[in-house]
Amino acid sequence: MYFFDYGNAFLLESSRAGADVMNADGSGFRYPSYVQDIMGPGFFDYGFGPFRWVCTSGDPDDLAKTDAIAARVLDEMVSEAPDDIKHQLLDNLHWIREAGPNNLVVGSQARILYADCEGRTRIARAFNDAIASGEISAPIVLGRDHHDVSGTDSPYRETSNIYDGSQFTADMAVHNVIGDSFRGATWVSIHNGGGVGWGEVINGGFGMVIDGSDESARHIDEMLLWDVNNGIARRSWARNAGAMAAIKRQMDRTPGLKVTMPAIASDDLIDSVIK
Repeated sequence: MYFFDYGNAFLLESSRAGADVMNADGSGFRYPSYVQDIMGPGFFDYGFGPFRWVCTSGDPDDLAKTDAIAARVLDEMVSEAPDDIKHQLLDNLHWIREAGPNNLVVGSQARILYADCEGRTRIARAFNDAIASGEISAPIVLGRDHHDVSGTDSPYRETSNIYDGSQFTADMAVHNVIGDSFRGATWVSIHNGGGVGWGEVINGGFGMVIDGSDESARHIDEMLLWDVNNGIARRSWARNAGAMAAIKRQMDRTPGLKVTMPAIASDDLIDSVIK
């Protein structure tokens, strides 16, 4: 049976209660979490995570227009994408096309769509252009979930597929908050405990209002680049293959961006030295 460990770090609490869920050497859980097996290597390492937006007009028509814009952008990206991220884009293109017909909105006219840095940036730019032209009637607030590439340090969940020892540090969320604040976020927050319990996680979040202005366009480019790639760099330094590929692509797209790549050593050599 495959075990999905999501909120409240069930495996961690089970181990503390004395359940037999650990590896024989006590180095980790016998059952890999879904972040380690699915979300981490398939999505977070490539920069895919839950990108959010809220239509401040409260008008369902504005939300429908954002859905159509996001679908158009993703459709364009699919035609250009390398094979290692094409299926993620196709999954999310299907999601955004079906979101409206399935009446997923309760309350605020808001949406969540998994996207990587390029996707978030291109979608947000297109939203900003639509606001500027009057196609969308009011500003939009951009954000994301904490269960994402780089906004959360949580060794038993979001950072559980980082294996270089840094999964137990809380620097990534802090870096995100401070970096986002300098790059155009309207507000930022850092807090403790969300999802897995107090003392087990540090979360860093942001909100950014875009209003169709040139200033908003600059903030989109500068802030989303940092918010996503801060986490991809961390995962690349941990030698995660998807993250190394993603950060190389981002450096190719972004003149002036230089992220140090990890030196890949032989695991056998490292093991022999440790022994």
